[in-house]
Amino acid sequence: MLLFLAFFCHLAGFFILSILSYIDLKTRLLPNVFVFPFAAIGLVFHALTLFAYLSPLDSFAGAAVGGGLLYLVRAGANAYYKQDALGLGDVKLLGAAGFWLGVEGVLFALTLGAFAGLIHGIIYGVSIAIKTKQPLNLNRLAIPAGPGFAFGIVIIALWYYRHFYLEVLHGFGT
Repeated sequence: MLLFLAFFCHLAGFFILSILSYIDLKTRLLPNVFVFPFAAIGLVFHALTLFAYLSPLDSFAGAAVGGGLLYLVRAGANAYYKQDALGLGDVKLLGAAGFWLGVEGVLFALTLGAFAGLIHGIIYGVSIAIKTKQPLNLNRLAIPAGPGFAFGIVIIALWYYRHFYLEVLHGFGT
C-alpha cells in the first residue's frame, strides 16, 4: 500500500510541475500555492519509502543547495542586468526539487533545465525573427525559466527513481 501511495506522490509531483510550467509560460510566475505542495509531496514520498532513496538530511541538503545556488545565480544576474533576471519562484522551485532529488540530483536537474531553457530561448528567438522578418537577436530575450527547470526535474526524477517505477510496475502485475 505504501508503494502505491509513494507512486501517487510522483504522479502528483509531475502534475504540479505541469501546472507550474503552464502558469509560468502564461504569467511568468510560479505561485507558492503550487511550489510548496510540490516540496511537501517530495518529503512525503521519501517518508513513505522509509527514506530508502534519500535520507532526511540529504533531502534538506538538496533543498538548500538547489535553492541556494539558484539564489546566488539570481543575485549575480540581477546585479549584472540591473533588473530581475530570474524570479524567486524559480529559486523556490529548485529548492523544492532538492527535497525530491538531493544535492546531486538537483544539480543535474538545474543543469539539464538550464540547457532546456537555452534551447527554448533559441527556438523562441528564431520564431520571433521569422515572424517579424528581422535578424535573430537573442540579447535580453526574456523567457520563463520554470518550464526548463521542470523538464530537468522530471527527466532526473525518471532516471533516479527508475528502480522504484519498476517495483511499482511489478506490484501492479501481482
